[in-house]
Order: sequence, then C-alpha cells, then structure tokens
Amino acid sequence: MKTTDVLVIGGSAAGMVAALTGKSSWPEKSFILVKKQKDMMVPCGIPYIFGTLDNINQNIMPVDSMMKKAGIESIVDEVTIINTKNKSVDLAGGETIKYEKLVIATGSIPVKPKWMIGGDKENVFTIPKDNIYLDEMKNKLASLKKIVVIGAGFIGVEFSDELVKSGHEVVLVEKLPEILMLAFDVELSEKIEDILVKRGVKIITGNGIKEIHGDKKVERVELENGESFETDAVILSIGYKPNVELARKSGIYVDESNFIAVDEYMRTHVKDIFAVGDCAQKRDFVTRARVSTMLASTACAEARIAGMNLFNLNVVKTFSGTIAIYSTAIGKTGFGTAGLTEARAKAEGIDTITGIFEGVDRHPGNLPDTHKQLVKLIAARHSGVIIGGEVIGGLSAGELTNVIGLAIQNRMSVNSLLTSQIGTHPCLTASPAGYPLIKAAEIIAGKMWTK
Repeated sequence: MKTTDVLVIGGSAAGMVAALTGKSSWPEKSFILVKKQKDMMVPCGIPYIFGTLDNINQNIMPVDSMMKKAGIESIVDEVTIINTKNKSVDLAGGETIKYEKLVIATGSIPVKPKWMIGGDKENVFTIPKDNIYLDEMKNKLASLKKIVVIGAGFIGVEFSDELVKSGHEVVLVEKLPEILMLAFDVELSEKIEDILVKRGVKIITGNGIKEIHGDKKVERVELENGESFETDAVILSIGYKPNVELARKSGIYVDESNFIAVDEYMRTHVKDIFAVGDCAQKRDFVTRARVSTMLASTACAEARIAGMNLFNLNVVKTFSGTIAIYSTAIGKTGFGTAGLTEARAKAEGIDTITGIFEGVDRHPGNLPDTHKQLVKLIAARHSGVIIGGEVIGGLSAGELTNVIGLAIQNRMSVNSLLTSQIGTHPCLTASPAGYPLIKAAEIIAGKMWTK
C-alpha cells in the first residue's frame, strides 16, 4: 500500500496545476498524481489537431516530465472508489493509496443527448479529451467530405473553421438565433459569423437537429423545421457535463446541477477533500448564481486556490466566482469576452450602461499587420462598476480580454479605467490617445454624466 500526503485524481489542466501549486506551496509534503491516460491533451488545442497542427502529438501536455521535475509521483491508473472514512483510494490496477489530503480533478465528458435520434450511428463523433479517440476520429474524417457540426459555441466554431481549412464542406448548426450567443452580444456575434461564412462555413441558426438518418453510417441530417441535407459525418459540440460519478458513489456531495459542491477554498463537504476544475461547482462572479462554465483558465485558477490552501487556509486566497473569460481566433482576427454580456445582465435584472469604441491596434494605422479593434464595455448603471466586456481585434484581443477580466475581478469602476496608466508602443498597442478600453469607458462616463 502506498502512502502520500496529497493525492490528486486527474491529470488534465486542473489536476496538473493543483499538484504543481500544492508542491510549490508545501514542498515538504509528498504528492501523487493519478491519471487515466499516459498522454494528456491541451484541452483548448483540440480543434487545431484537425487543421492547423500536423498530428495529435503536437497537442500533448508534458505532464509526466513536469511532475518529475517538481518531485511529484505520477501514476497511470484509474481510481475506482474513494474511501472517505479511512482516507484511501482503490485503483483499477489493484493498488490502494492512503492520503492525508485529496484533490478531485476528474474534469468533464462530452454530452450526447439520449433524445437525439441516430446519435449512436457510425461517424457521429463527440469531442472528448482523449487522444486515442481523437486520433481515430481524425483518421476517419480525413476520408470524408461533408461534415455537420452541431453547436456553435467556441469549440463548434473553432472545429468548423479548422475543418474548412482541411478541405471539408462544413455546415454549422446552432439552435439559438446567433452563434456564440451566450458569450457575445448580437452586434459582435454577427461580425464573427460574417468572418466564418467568408472562410467557407455554411451556418444555420435558429434551428436544431431533429434526427440523424442512415443505415449503420450517417447519411443525412434532418433539422427541426423539416429541412434535410446529406452528410458523411456529424460532430456533436453541444456541451460537456461534469464527470462526478466517482465522487457520487464515494459519498461526496454532488449538487442538483451535478457538480461537486465546494466552498471558496475549493473544499468539498468531506473534510480534507477538495474539488477543482470542470467537476467542481461554479458561481458567477457578478450575479453569484450557479453556472456551468467550464474553462481551462477557470480550472487552473481553482487549482491554484486549492493547492495553496491544502494544509492551512490563506484567508485572502479564495475563489470568488467565475468571470467566464473566453477568447478565440479565426485567421488573424481575435475575439474575446469576459464577464456578463449586456443581454445576460438585462436578464439578471442589472441596469447597465455600455460603451463601444472601434479603432486600430497599432499606431499609426498604416503599420504592417494593423487590425481594426472593437471594444464593448458593460458597466452597472448606478455604481459604474465594470461587469463585462467584449473584444474583436487582431491577435492581441486575447490579452486585452484578460485586462477586462482583471478589471471585473478587482471591481474597477469606469472612473478607475479613465485614470488608468497604460504603456503603449506603435508596434504592440493602440494609441495612448485612442486606447480602446479607455475610450469605451469615456463613452460610458459621458452617458452617466448626461443622465
């Protein structure tokens, strides 16, 4: 029987960071990480193995080497049960490991709805974080021409663009009225859709899938409005669900939304057991409502919190809610969103003021690789506190989105942004006289002052 101070279950982003941060914070403690597969995928890089990257091996995280360098033992096996009373776990391989502290980072699995007729046919694919499955999927898709992607969230959009680059005919189907509608307000999502269409993706919105037809293999897709078209494959990108069965059968409390319940230190209801990442309960940073946001960046933030609080609570190191910071790129155009959209804020009963500014991401604007840059900021009307923001620009859009995320997390007001000191350079940023975040804040401030 093995014994360790800290046992981490799961080797993807959350588990890896929890182990590394924990070992860094508590170097005298012993750590073991258990993962089901030897090779772990970079989660956000999965779409790119179907177009930009040559092969799946270019999207592998070097988990084992990082663990070895940090002095953490890494085991390839599966935990079958957590014995919470005697603080041990049983592995599928027959071994038992005793622990003092436990971190559950079992992640999420793709959704394949039971109501979907034909979802079990050959060439209907989901998108798991499983390199063996994805390698087989990539090989099968290589010989197929027509592909339907169901679900136009970030992964569906990225997959569609990558498949078009690989020469496939792609139809992207979204039941909501707009693509990326949960992340962007309409005036921005329409711009993203235009770019995707120009790159060769056919987009159908406001319509869902009724049935996938065919004998054994996929042959045709029928929409809810009765329209149908032939296809060689279907990729389901309609979301993920938390992987909590291990926790549930081990008697660890799972909430009504099927997430492992945790507090702000990422502690579960069972003493000395933490949960982080996609399997752990989430609350929105602004509204405090339960949300199902699943992001590697959020997972890593939670993992750092858990790692730092394993043996002593650092009362200032808590996870105060997910801000939902997303970004992606189509070609050389980057998109990002943080916090609440204007539509979501309205639905939550928050009165807002918005400001939209469009400029360029270089100065002067005739420098090479200059790109238009649009920023929308959303502030709570009565306080002026920034609660959301959206960006369309060049490839710097991701970092600009992170700045908005920091503003939200630190509850910065419009006035704080107006007085912010920034560093700029012609080749790297917009002009200090036309910096998009500050200009958007100026527009909001003008509306507040003239109310």
